[in-house]
Amino acid sequence: MITGGVILIGTTAYVATQNFGSQKSLEELTVPVTKGNLNVKISASGKVEPIKNVNVSPKNPGRLVELLVEQGDKVVAGQTLAVMENLEIQAQTAQSKARLQQAKADLQQNKIKISGDIRQARARLAQTEARLAQANARIPKDISQTQAQLNSAESRLKLTQERIRRNQYLVEKGAISQDSYDEAVNENQNALAAIAEIKQRLEQLQTTRNPEISQLEAEVSERKLALEQREKSYQDEINALQAQVALAQANLEQSKIQYNDTIVKAPFDGIITQRYAVEGSFVTPATSGSTSASASATSIFALAQGLEIIAKVPEVDIGQLSQGQKVEIIADSYPEDVFTGTVKRIAPEAIVEDNVTSFEVRITLLTGQDKLRSKMNVDVTFLGQELKNSLVVPTVAIVTQEGATGVMILNEKNKPEFMPVKIGLTLQDKTQILEGVKADDRVFIDMPDQGRK
Repeated sequence: MITGGVILIGTTAYVATQNFGSQKSLEELTVPVTKGNLNVKISASGKVEPIKNVNVSPKNPGRLVELLVEQGDKVVAGQTLAVMENLEIQAQTAQSKARLQQAKADLQQNKIKISGDIRQARARLAQTEARLAQANARIPKDISQTQAQLNSAESRLKLTQERIRRNQYLVEKGAISQDSYDEAVNENQNALAAIAEIKQRLEQLQTTRNPEISQLEAEVSERKLALEQREKSYQDEINALQAQVALAQANLEQSKIQYNDTIVKAPFDGIITQRYAVEGSFVTPATSGSTSASASATSIFALAQGLEIIAKVPEVDIGQLSQGQKVEIIADSYPEDVFTGTVKRIAPEAIVEDNVTSFEVRITLLTGQDKLRSKMNVDVTFLGQELKNSLVVPTVAIVTQEGATGVMILNEKNKPEFMPVKIGLTLQDKTQILEGVKADDRVFIDMPDQGRK
């Protein structure tokens, strides 16, 4: 694991001895500073977790009557997993269907009946309007006929007047009898009377309305009003019946929803990881996950989808990680297999456990889905960047002296000499040196006993 510090050996003064003969050889006490490529690797522990995980329970409390899957079964979204008791809801649904059918039938029957009533009202109105039109057409004709009669009577009057004039001369001359003259006078009087009668009838036709017309017009108005009222009431009645149909439809939909709520279905594709209930159990809704059957007594199943690794990486190492970074994974159950993955997401907030600050890192599995199981423990290694041509010394060679970090090098007099250095990354037993030494310098990894005070 990368650590951000150095191994502290303490502030110790080293004094070279005159004779190394009784000590270990310099080759055993020192190693050369090497130059090469470093592969950054960060190790951490983790656990296999589902990508999605939910406890499946009914929407409403009830008794479980049928289980259709078992632990370990693969399911798809929408698949029926279990059935709750629903006989009462089925009966309610049947009643709702019957009410809807009755409401629809009432609507259709009333549409036919009211439409027939309106057609009949329109027909009666049309008949009355036709009679009125006929009457209105007949009156001018009567006036015309009466005027013709008046003209004829006036012509006849002229004839009778002319006949009286002629007969008066003849009777004075004794050419005709008095009776013939009186007959002409009588015809003239009759003609005058006929003209007076015809004029009176003509005046009546021209100045007064025919009672039949008035009666027909009143009847037309009455039937128009009746038709308008029936058309208006038709829409009101149809709206009321349609509202009854809509209400019955809503009740049926509600019954269907209640029935569907008794059918427990998979919310997404996945695997049944746990079964918490048996047929006959009374189950209530649950919304949270659980790790034990007793704690999930209100659920029927636990459903999981996919697998990922959640690793806890110390705060000091989190800066070396990035999204998409490659990861090697070894599970305790398969120590010989090395699975691969990539960094999916790094938590934006740290967690503190036992005074240790770390970040959760989610890892997408590229291999191993067929072998790994939820909750398995794994060791992960994050593969970082390659540091080329880096100076490297064993981590044990890093010391501090008077607060400074450095190494003990073998100087030209074959004696230990403290050399301050600037260190980079520490990778397990190796530490990167950025400044202070050069390649092939020898640094002490141990000191002779006689050289220490």
